[in-house]
Amino acid sequence: MDMKQPFAGIRVVEFGQFVSVPFCAQLLAEGGAEVIKVEALAGDPTRLLRQVSALETRTFVSRNRGKRSLPLALRDPAARPVIDKLLGWADVALMNFRPGLDVELGLDAETLKARFPRLIAGAVTAFGKRGPEASLAGMDTVVQARTGLMAANGRVIDGRPAPGDPVSADYMCAMSLAFGVSAALLRRERTGVGGAVDVSLMQAAMTLANNQLIRSEVEDTPRHEEILARLAEQRSAGVPFTEQGRAMTTARALPMVRIYLRTYDTADAPIAIACGSRSLRVKFMAVVGLVDEALDAADSEDKHQYYDQLTECVEAVMRTRTSDDWTRAFNAAGVPVAAVKFPVELFEDEHARANGMFHLLEHPEAGDFTVLSPPVAMDGDGFRSREATRPFASETRELLGEIGFSAPEIDDLLAAEVTRAGA
Repeated sequence: MDMKQPFAGIRVVEFGQFVSVPFCAQLLAEGGAEVIKVEALAGDPTRLLRQVSALETRTFVSRNRGKRSLPLALRDPAARPVIDKLLGWADVALMNFRPGLDVELGLDAETLKARFPRLIAGAVTAFGKRGPEASLAGMDTVVQARTGLMAANGRVIDGRPAPGDPVSADYMCAMSLAFGVSAALLRRERTGVGGAVDVSLMQAAMTLANNQLIRSEVEDTPRHEEILARLAEQRSAGVPFTEQGRAMTTARALPMVRIYLRTYDTADAPIAIACGSRSLRVKFMAVVGLVDEALDAADSEDKHQYYDQLTECVEAVMRTRTSDDWTRAFNAAGVPVAAVKFPVELFEDEHARANGMFHLLEHPEAGDFTVLSPPVAMDGDGFRSREATRPFASETRELLGEIGFSAPEIDDLLAAEVTRAGA
């Protein structure tokens, strides 16, 4: 046990699949925690998505490193002793069950707090545990739509709003859960008592849209009421989504949206510009050789015609040089800029490599993978890239023995098909 790692000595049992709970557990493992991942007898569903080798996929490897895997038929009454021993062994239990299943399995927070007072129970739900939608199922795409995040991101395909490929609400939820578990562990050090950590995909998605989810009750409410009334009329009339979106408010001022915080086409590839301060906006205009005469205007929100014309001028200038030319020029002036990259370009990215953002994972079954390093760096190698999870169902006897089952008891569990040994 390396005590330089923040979660050294912490034991985690993961009842999770898909993204939020598995990725949270991987983060804890990279910080030194020992993680047992409980999987269905057929394996985590992501083991079946474009297999590289038997039951090994890129998706599974991306969020399940550094764990030990235990197949278990959770709903089988004969699995109850195994669940109880796992909970007695663990410091942290993580779960993202469908609504109601935690109560059915006796894994809800109230039951766990009564039976295991030092245990920290971390739970992910789609829409939170209260309210009219608490019992509904939901995944990232649905939650992005429900929370306005999809519309805020602005991606439209064939006139319809569309999610991006990254499941951003899921990963934000995983990071929130990891923070909550860390806080609960710190509190337990002080009080000796565990507790419950609840996060939801809905809250995570709303956090990502934080800039747009703030309202001045004095200034914004009347305008919002007008927008909502117009939106209802547009929907009744069958107005397309893109036209509905034009009436929406934005947290960004008009000059930012039109000129200073956006992407531009160049002679070869798009670039992104972000000028959050007046000084940066001055530098930007100097580089492109233009002047924003409304730069210091007290209120620029009514200057649509002016900024339409300025936008055309800036866009025309930007198309005269390549993305590399503009990137060098803006960097020299201290203006935040980057060419728009595709994810595949990052694998060979010199800067990402220089900062150790990737790690070569040696997989005993599927060959080597280039994977992301832990997103948090701590001195003393507090967070470290972890090894691949061993082949599915290959550690069953070993794990059951470690949590207190005898060899005959393990044989009985296997014979009853409560668990399995070997894929």
